[in-house]
Amino acid sequence: MSFSYRRVSLASLGMAVGLSALALAPLAAQEQAPAAAAAEAATPVDPKAVVATVDGQTITEADLELAQSELAQQFAQLPEAQRRAAALSAAIEVRVLSNKAIAEGLDKDEDFQRRAAFLQARALHGQLVEKEVVGKITDDEIRARYDKEISATTPVNEVHARHILVKTKEEADKIVKDLDGGADFEKLANEHTTDPSGKTSGGDLGYFGPGQMVPEFEKAAFEIAPGSYGKEPVQTQFGWHVIKVEDKRAKEPPAFDMVKEQVKSLLIRDKYFALVKDARAAAKIDIPDADLKKAVESADGE
Repeated sequence: MSFSYRRVSLASLGMAVGLSALALAPLAAQEQAPAAAAAEAATPVDPKAVVATVDGQTITEADLELAQSELAQQFAQLPEAQRRAAALSAAIEVRVLSNKAIAEGLDKDEDFQRRAAFLQARALHGQLVEKEVVGKITDDEIRARYDKEISATTPVNEVHARHILVKTKEEADKIVKDLDGGADFEKLANEHTTDPSGKTSGGDLGYFGPGQMVPEFEKAAFEIAPGSYGKEPVQTQFGWHVIKVEDKRAKEPPAFDMVKEQVKSLLIRDKYFALVKDARAAAKIDIPDADLKKAVESADGE
C-alpha cells in the first residue's frame, strides 16, 4: 500500500519547522531503557522541584526535562545514567551565558529581538499544532483512514518462484531437458545455479510483486502457471534463467499495526493543512512585491 504525500509547499515547510520540537520528545522517550522508564513511571517527579540554582535563578525538573528533550539527539550516544547530568550541565551553560548576554545588553539588540520573536512564534505554532491537531487524533480516526486507504488501493498480485541461473543458453536448455525427463527442480538448482542464495534453497526467490525483479524475468514469471516451469530459458543481464512458479496470490495489505504511525502522519498532514488554510483565510496577508506574491501563491498551490 502506498501513502503518497502532496508536493512540498511553503505551508508544509512551516509544518516541518513547527513540528520539529514535537518530534524530539518521542525520540527521547524511545531512547530510554525500559527499566529506567518503568522506574520513572513508578516514581512521579515534581516538575517544580529545584535541581540547581544559577545566581539565584532556579532550574527545575521541568526545565531539565525540556533540556533533555530539546537536546535528545546530542545525548543519544550517552549512557542513560549520564544524560540527566549532561542535560543539567547544558541547562546551566545556557543560563550563565544568557545572563552574561543580558548583562552586556544583547537582549536589547534589534537582530536578537527579531530572532527571539520568530522563535517564540515558531514555538507557539508548534504548541498549537500539538494541541489542535496531534493531540486530537484518535485511534478510531486512524483505523478509519487505514480502512479508507486499503479500500482505495488497487490489488497487487505476487508470484512465488524458483530459478536456476547459468551462464549460457546451452546450459539452460540442458536443464530444461532434464526437467522434461522428470528431474527434480530444487535438486538441479542446488547443483547448477550460480546464484549464491539459491544453492541451498532450491533456487527459491520467495514471493515478489511487480517491479521487484528485472523486467524480462518478471514478465516470464508472471506468465508461467503455478506448479510449472518455463520451457524457454530467459536471458537477463545476470545470465540465463530457468524459472519455476510455485504459487500466485494477491498481495496482502500491510497490517494496521505496521503502518499505524504512517497513517497517523497522513491525518496530521491533512488536519494541519486544513488548520493553516482556515487561519490564512481569516488573516489579512499583504505581499507588496508582485513577483514574490506570485511565487508564494504558486508554491502554496493557489
